[in-house]
Amino acid sequence: MDNTKLVSLIIRTKNEERWIHSCLDAVFSQSYKNFEVILVDNESTDKTVEKAHQFPIKEIVSINNYLPGEALNLGIKESKGEYIVCLSAHCIPTEKEWLAFLVNALEEDDNFAGVFGRQEPMSFSTSTDKRDLLLVFGLDRIIKTKDSFFHNANSIIRRKCWEELPFDNSITNIEDRIWAQEMLNRGYKLLYEPEASVYHYHGIHQGGNTERLNNVVKIIEKHQTNYRTGKINANSLKIVAIIPIRGLTKSVNNIPLIKYTIDSVKQSKFVDKVFVSTDSKETAEIAKGMGVECPFIRPQSLSEDHVNLEKVQQFSLQEIEKTGLLPDLVIHMEETYPVRPDGLLDGMILHLLEDGYDSVIAARRESGWLWHENQDGRFERVDSGDTPRKFKEKSLIGLHGVGCVTYPEFIRDEKILGKKIGLYEISHPLAGFEVRSDFSSDLASKILTQI
Repeated sequence: MDNTKLVSLIIRTKNEERWIHSCLDAVFSQSYKNFEVILVDNESTDKTVEKAHQFPIKEIVSINNYLPGEALNLGIKESKGEYIVCLSAHCIPTEKEWLAFLVNALEEDDNFAGVFGRQEPMSFSTSTDKRDLLLVFGLDRIIKTKDSFFHNANSIIRRKCWEELPFDNSITNIEDRIWAQEMLNRGYKLLYEPEASVYHYHGIHQGGNTERLNNVVKIIEKHQTNYRTGKINANSLKIVAIIPIRGLTKSVNNIPLIKYTIDSVKQSKFVDKVFVSTDSKETAEIAKGMGVECPFIRPQSLSEDHVNLEKVQQFSLQEIEKTGLLPDLVIHMEETYPVRPDGLLDGMILHLLEDGYDSVIAARRESGWLWHENQDGRFERVDSGDTPRKFKEKSLIGLHGVGCVTYPEFIRDEKILGKKIGLYEISHPLAGFEVRSDFSSDLASKILTQI
C-alpha cells in the first residue's frame, strides 16, 4: 500500500463529546498512516475540544454561524493533503483499512472526483435510521456518471477538484450533492465504495409510520445475511466511579463500610479509576489505603442537609476534570449499599452502550401494591390492582445508590440522569439493603459475615 499521499481529514463538530473519542480512536488506529486531522468546531460547550486534544490532531478551526459547506471549506483551507476526507464526528470507521479503502478507490481512476463510503447503523439507531442506512448504502460498488448522490459523512475528494469548485458556502444542507452534481457536469465521475464503511447512528431521511418502519427493519435484518450494527467498545472508553461520602465512613465488624463498594468496583473490567469524594480527611486516608483516589477534600458547604446529590457530584467531576482526566462515562455509587451482585457494573455499562441510553440505574422488581402520595396528603394506588402476580405489569424501583451509569455532560449540568433512562434489573435479594441506622448496621454485621 502506497502511503506517500498526504490525506487531510476534516471533521466537523458541535457538542460531540459522546462520540469524538470513539471517532478519533478509530481514525488513529488506521493502517494508512500518512494523514492529518483538522477539526472544525461550531462553538461546542461540552468537552469535545478537550477530548480531541488528547489525540495528535493538527489543528482546530472555529466557526460561529455554522453552514456545512463553509465549515468544510474552512478546514480544507488549513489542510495540506492532496486528498481530502470528510468525516462526521459521530461516524466511527468499522475497519482499520477504512482510510486505505478510500485512498485506493480514488487512485483507481484519475477521473474520479470523489469517493463516498458505506454507512451502517448503530445497535440503538431508530428503526427509521436503520431502514434508511441499510437500503441506501448497499453492497455493490457503483461508478456514477449521472447520479449525484454523494455523502460527506464519509467521503474522500481530490484537492484539485475542490480548488476548481469549493463547496457552496451559503446553503444549509446537501452541500455534498450539489458539489457532486457540478463535478459530473464537468465530466468527472463519482464512486461508491462499500468497503470503506463507518457506523453512523442517524439516517438521512425523516421518520414515518413507526409500525411500518419496524416491520421494514425486521425484514431487512432477517434477510440481509451480512447485517450488523455498531457498538461502542467499552474497553476503549475512560470510565470512572465516584463514591460520595459525608463525614467518617461507617464500619461494620471493624471493616470500613466503603470497602464493600470499592471491592465491587474493582471487579469491573471496564472501570479505569475509582474516586472517593469526601469532606473528611480521615475517610480520604482510609480510601487511599484501599487503592482508590482522593485528589480533593470536599468543602463542608457541600455537606449541608439542603445540598442535593447532583450538586455534590457536579463538584466532584469538576475537580476530577481539573486533573486532565475527561471521563467518557461516570458511575455513581454509595457506600451505604454494601451488597452488589457480581458483574453488576459491567452489565450496566454494556446495557447503556448497546441500547443507547443516556443513563442506566440498578433496579429491583416490585410486585406488591404501589401507592403515590398526592399534594393533599392522600394516597392513590398506582399499580394495576389485585391482579395475580404473574399477570401484573412490570414495576421496578430504582436503586441509584447501588449503581448508576451516566454521561458526564449531565453531571456538569447538575443532573445525574439524562432523558433516556434504562433500568438494569437485579434479582439479588440483598442488593437493596441499605446501612443507615443503628439497627441496619447491626443487621449488616450479621449479614456480611454470611455472604
